[in-house]
Amino acid sequence: MNLKKYNILTKFYIITIFPEIFKALNNYGVIKKAIQKKIIEIKCFNPRNFTNNKHRTIDDRPYGGGPGMVMCFQPLYLTIQYIKSLLKQAKVIYLSPQGKKLNHKTIHELIQNKKIIFICGRYEGIDQRIIQDQVDEEWSIGDYVLTGGELAAMVIIDSISRFIPGFIKKTSVNEDSFYHNLLDYPHYTRPRTIKNMKVPDVLISGNHNEIRLWRLKKSLKNTWKKRPDLLKNKNLSKEEKILLNEIKKNNKK
Repeated sequence: MNLKKYNILTKFYIITIFPEIFKALNNYGVIKKAIQKKIIEIKCFNPRNFTNNKHRTIDDRPYGGGPGMVMCFQPLYLTIQYIKSLLKQAKVIYLSPQGKKLNHKTIHELIQNKKIIFICGRYEGIDQRIIQDQVDEEWSIGDYVLTGGELAAMVIIDSISRFIPGFIKKTSVNEDSFYHNLLDYPHYTRPRTIKNMKVPDVLISGNHNEIRLWRLKKSLKNTWKKRPDLLKNKNLSKEEKILLNEIKKNNKK
């Protein structure tokens, strides 16, 4: 691969008290290859290293009482400032259930940023003054609560990275679910028959146009059955409208 062709290095700097978690992301699969090829860079920073107490404490009890602990302002602030000294004009993102929900559209908003600092909260969250003073945006990967922001950061990094030039083949990305606001079509590989279940004949016909139409129709059918809300936001082509009408008509029989 000619790296000069892309000349892009997207940097993800992560604030986490559990940097070891990210070994699962950094040491395997296409993320590892992208790091080796200097397409992306992932670094972790532990706020415990920026504390001013001998026990390296980064949390304390919440004002007003209540369960759990809250991550303190100072260690997070000093960590952010240190990273900002390394990354000029980086966007600071706090991973929170209250944030903007991640989807295919919003991923493309994040792609524009080549330097991102992720804050991975723990316990009951982080001191609100960090959000007010340092955080540019809050992001969520869904309407549920995780024990920490690390897994959310990994999901977002993986999602963004797929669209960075040179990360994976463009044709693979173009055929993903949600790329055209449609779910993916079924996939098959060898052998042709398993437990009396056969690969559809059209896929071994060699007729590329028929294969394209079959895949489009299956994609439309999957979306209509499983995620009809996606179709409301899609401008269907004439061909797609005809195929979708066929699907609906056949389903009534």
